[in-house]
Amino acid sequence: MYRVKLLNNISPAAREILKAPDYELGENEEKPDALFVRASDLHNYPFNDNLLCIGRAGIGVNTIPLEECISKGVVVFNTPGGNANGVKELFLFGMAMASRDIMGGMQWVLNYDESEGPVEQRMEKIKKQFVGPEFAGKTLGVIGAGNVGSRVANVALSCDMKVYAYDPYLSSDAAWTIDRHVFRVSDVHDLFKYCDYITIHTPLTDETRNMINKEAIAEMKTGVRIINYARGEVVNEDAIVEGLESGKVARYVADFPTKRLIHTKNTVLTPHLGGTTQEAESNCARMAAQEMDDYIRNGNIRNSVVLPNVHMDRSGAARICIIHKNLPGMLTQIMPVFSRDQINIENMTNKSQGSYAYSVFDVNSEVDEKAVQELSDLDGVIRVRVLK
Repeated sequence: MYRVKLLNNISPAAREILKAPDYELGENEEKPDALFVRASDLHNYPFNDNLLCIGRAGIGVNTIPLEECISKGVVVFNTPGGNANGVKELFLFGMAMASRDIMGGMQWVLNYDESEGPVEQRMEKIKKQFVGPEFAGKTLGVIGAGNVGSRVANVALSCDMKVYAYDPYLSSDAAWTIDRHVFRVSDVHDLFKYCDYITIHTPLTDETRNMINKEAIAEMKTGVRIINYARGEVVNEDAIVEGLESGKVARYVADFPTKRLIHTKNTVLTPHLGGTTQEAESNCARMAAQEMDDYIRNGNIRNSVVLPNVHMDRSGAARICIIHKNLPGMLTQIMPVFSRDQINIENMTNKSQGSYAYSVFDVNSEVDEKAVQELSDLDGVIRVRVLK
């Protein structure tokens, strides 16, 4: 039985996959084989030696020490696309709130002083102060056209907007989902210069951190409206506050409130609600559980953050799974061990991603501890598992 420790409140959908007798789930599991997480910060978490993987029910992994994990042979999974529809629907709210002062209107209603007379009459006199532009006919720039951004781009077309999309890492799968009427641009500065609205849907990386900074905002149209459902740190806080106070940025809608932004004019802030729908939480939990289960029981990898996707149907008497560094000659080191121990390979696959690689061997004989130790002792090998 494998022990899975739940670090956050996880949708019951995960228990449909990770169920007895193969799995035991709980918040107090000691020395777990896997961690299931939504939002906990693991940078100072004490990983036990037998930990195999971490399932992140969501897309962002900035709260997980990825380099430490892979150096210990811990595979980190996330769930791209699991909450994409939920974020797309929140984007529609964001566009409306970026255009008109709906928040101001709602606050006026909530705080209405009846001494001013009947609200039905008074509202007709003051409603113009909450006016704003329609977004039909305007230009939207989408930064990041993956699972979420592609849906956002398509739905914006249905609102009669002209849409430009920028994503230097656009996958072929994502490209097929984008409507042909969305204009793809190769230079993000074109979005800055020509778009009335800019919406951000990128992961937080060293390249995207502070992407929207003082220089970027200076290139934008006066009165630009910015929506950020990516990560708070993609937008430089000093720059956006300055832009809002000067009027260069008409409104900033974001899912990542901070003490400073809460008190900045023309902001509309929600408490990280992008993936908080019943469907999104179930989708992400189910996806993460399926990824973890297939890796733990079969050694297959899908949607790992630092390792390539690897899937091979099971065959033979045992499966040997090896996480190793992506170094020249690794397979030439591994193969002699099989030969010496008379282990016959029936099927195999090897893939790499960046500095790391993953090799899977289906063999038609038993694998003893001596062979496992010999493989583990090879330079560059990080973890060896034998599945039966």
